[in-house]
Amino acid sequence: METYTDLLTAITPVSGETRTMLDPATGEIVGEAPVHTVEDLERAIASATAAQPAWAALGHEARSAVLLKAADAVDRSAEELARLLSREQGKPLNGPNARFEVGACAAWLRATAATELAAETVVDDGSTHAQIHYRPIGVVGAIGPWNWPMMITIWQIAPALRMGNAVVVKPSEYTPLSVLALVHVLNQELPEGLLSAVSGGRDVGARLAEHPAIGKIMFTGSTATGKAIIKSSAGTVKRLTLELGGNDAGIVLPDADPKAIAENLFWGAFINTGQTCAALKRLYVHEDIYDAVCEELTAVAAAMPMGVGLDENNMLGPLQNKAQLDIVARLVEAAKDSGARVLLGGNPETGQPGYFYPTTLVADIENNNPLVAEEQFGPALPIIRYSSVDEAVAMANGLDVGLGASVWSADLDAARSVAARIQAGTVWINSHGGVDPRIPFGGAKQSGYGLEFGVEGLKALGVPQVING
Repeated sequence: METYTDLLTAITPVSGETRTMLDPATGEIVGEAPVHTVEDLERAIASATAAQPAWAALGHEARSAVLLKAADAVDRSAEELARLLSREQGKPLNGPNARFEVGACAAWLRATAATELAAETVVDDGSTHAQIHYRPIGVVGAIGPWNWPMMITIWQIAPALRMGNAVVVKPSEYTPLSVLALVHVLNQELPEGLLSAVSGGRDVGARLAEHPAIGKIMFTGSTATGKAIIKSSAGTVKRLTLELGGNDAGIVLPDADPKAIAENLFWGAFINTGQTCAALKRLYVHEDIYDAVCEELTAVAAAMPMGVGLDENNMLGPLQNKAQLDIVARLVEAAKDSGARVLLGGNPETGQPGYFYPTTLVADIENNNPLVAEEQFGPALPIIRYSSVDEAVAMANGLDVGLGASVWSADLDAARSVAARIQAGTVWINSHGGVDPRIPFGGAKQSGYGLEFGVEGLKALGVPQVING
């Protein structure tokens, strides 16, 4: 088993241009990341193209067996991967953070291997027999984000590999070491050349999106970048799965128990210190229980420790980068300037290392305030008062994004009725943001298109072929 030092050494380039990666909690050096070029990308695509046919020829059962071995490899290096992830991304080791993320990588590999995808007979009436099969696409390009760099990379590559494709990964420039290390571990079990990570800049991402040898792009990130990928991919009519920005709404109905839902509300909003696409980012609470929800949520939030990720006691970490810190600070200041009431936080310490912003709850805020209307992607939650369910639904649906949403109520039938009216790819009841490898996940409106996870996720990584006869 590799030690942490062994793992870091294995991904540290011995030549070529590098970029120093710093811990967002301390400013300390984590390691040196390669700055790969378009030429490096071309070599990776050529290797993937050469390795893919033999991998496809193995069939589902044999490929799934390899994915299970890859999951075992992740387990063997789990603590080393979690430590690197914590240092580079900033998230703490404990709670729903670094160790959780690495564990999810292994779990997703196993779930993907176990998901059955049989040929579907669509007509068999005695005179006509038609079946749908799903064939490999070829080489898939996977472009990932910095917030859950390992887990989302697995979400992209596990179904792609299972379906007989090769994969070229382009990690975020903010968290390349985490992805390079994960790919290094997976490649202990995968055929040579089948999976590679190219840690470059925007030029590498742009070339990947337009490359004629890439049959599909999977992208998780901002809506603006997603639109650029759509344009770049158009020339070769690539298949796309895009999981883009969200500004998820939660609606608390008047019959909800504030104390009972407070902790789930907190983690729905503040998992990964709010740096999650499908986190709860604006909370609508009925006027009858508004003050009670604010009080209970504040109590939970005030007790949650924030600090350096390697400290076993912390549950929240820093923002991953200064650009994101500045966005959160700007939006909270806009809320304060408007006269909104800060229940907790809102005043970051200065002169301290790390991109920390305190857990912040903002009440008595208007729905058109920038903190509500723009995605903050950080530890600041606006809480908006409403008087009728129709008003709450209209506000929840008022933006051009719709990744996820949630409804909170003691009455499941009432909650489901409201959920059906919300324009979002997933609506959770009495929770927010939880994903399951068996359950399809994708966005509505400008939060993207295409489904991930489960059978539908596998289908999205194949080319449907109908055999009629």
